[in-house]
Amino acid sequence: MWPLSRRAHPKFLIDIDGSGRTLVQQTWDRLCHLIPPERIWVVTGAAHAEAIAEQLPDLQHLLVEPSPRDSMPAVGWAAAAIHALDPEAIIGSFAADHVIAGAAAFADAVHQAVALADSGLVATIGITPTEPSTAFGYIESGEMLSVPGSPDGRAITTFVEKPDAATARHYIDSGQFSWNAGMFVTRTEVLLSHLARLQPALHDGVVTIAADPSTLDALWPTLTRIAIDHAIAEPIALEGGMAVVPGTFSWDDIGDFAALATLRGSDESTIWIDADGFAAATDDTTIAVVGLHDVVVIRTPDAVLVTTREHAQRVKEVPAALQAADRTDLV
Repeated sequence: MWPLSRRAHPKFLIDIDGSGRTLVQQTWDRLCHLIPPERIWVVTGAAHAEAIAEQLPDLQHLLVEPSPRDSMPAVGWAAAAIHALDPEAIIGSFAADHVIAGAAAFADAVHQAVALADSGLVATIGITPTEPSTAFGYIESGEMLSVPGSPDGRAITTFVEKPDAATARHYIDSGQFSWNAGMFVTRTEVLLSHLARLQPALHDGVVTIAADPSTLDALWPTLTRIAIDHAIAEPIALEGGMAVVPGTFSWDDIGDFAALATLRGSDESTIWIDADGFAAATDDTTIAVVGLHDVVVIRTPDAVLVTTREHAQRVKEVPAALQAADRTDLV
């Protein structure tokens, strides 16, 4: 999402959809409808800790990663810390940069996932696909499960990586696949048990850090850099220990400006010219686009991006080029 999103100010700290709340604040709001604020934990990088604390003044539990190690160390650390306080705890892991509409449907999916987790399964919430997207991983559903409190829960056959267009269309047509949004719900003891078996060094590291925070700086760089999908979800699904609840709420991870254009529509800082174009400025600048189809123009005080909806995913190449040119002030 460059130039709106920067290394020190990523999209979860931005009011990216014009709602008046940043994405992390929206995530906080959703979860506060489900559990008391004192039971919400946030794991974030050192560069973002101060902004998180400012945006979430009621937050009581903030774990600050010294460096990025992907999602499994982050979730594992939080799970170990919570387990030390409550060995019977059920935890949910939710990304802070998703836009979700449909509070009742979201709450229902989470409650069903909690029931699955209480039975000893690792549960996830699969997003009902709206199109054969190649931008997401997919979850293949198996048989219906008979777990009280989760009438829609199904076993997971497998997780699959981002497919090509033809495969994505086949997945949609089959009715057995949902998008993988990376939401996981499980008992802490179950997660840590799986982690101890599948990633023993990582397990020992996060448990030690949770028990003795003074070991964080020394141990954190030694932890395996791995996503929870690969560390836990994929192997446990093959063993029959994963379940999915279909999420019927509206969901978007706003992965590029094409998605943002669809989400926001036109506003006072946007001028639409030709079909499906999108232009926006973070100040009072008026942007006029004439004679261009599917164009995307984004202006911030120090940068201007011009691309098309078709190539919106390539925006990530710009920060890499700026980094290589030693323009870290723009990254």
